[in-house]
Amino acid sequence: MAQHSKYSDAQLSAIVNDMIAVLEKHKAPVDLSLIALGHMASNLLTSSVPQTQREALAEVFSHSLINAVKTH
Repeated sequence: MAQHSKYSDAQLSAIVNDMIAVLEKHKAPVDLSLIALGHMASNLLTSSVPQTQREALAEVFSHSLINAVKTH
């Protein structure tokens, strides 16, 4: 989603491939996969981001997601 990242493409690809493998292992359909990913995003925000910044970060994330699907 981000145009420039401090993380390498290889790092990101490895994590995404692992996450895809888990969803495939569980034969998760698209809706269940999206629910699981949404829960994961919510958990990351609530457990790792100060409460004062959560909503703003969630908004940036949601706009990035919308932009990502518009361009594909």
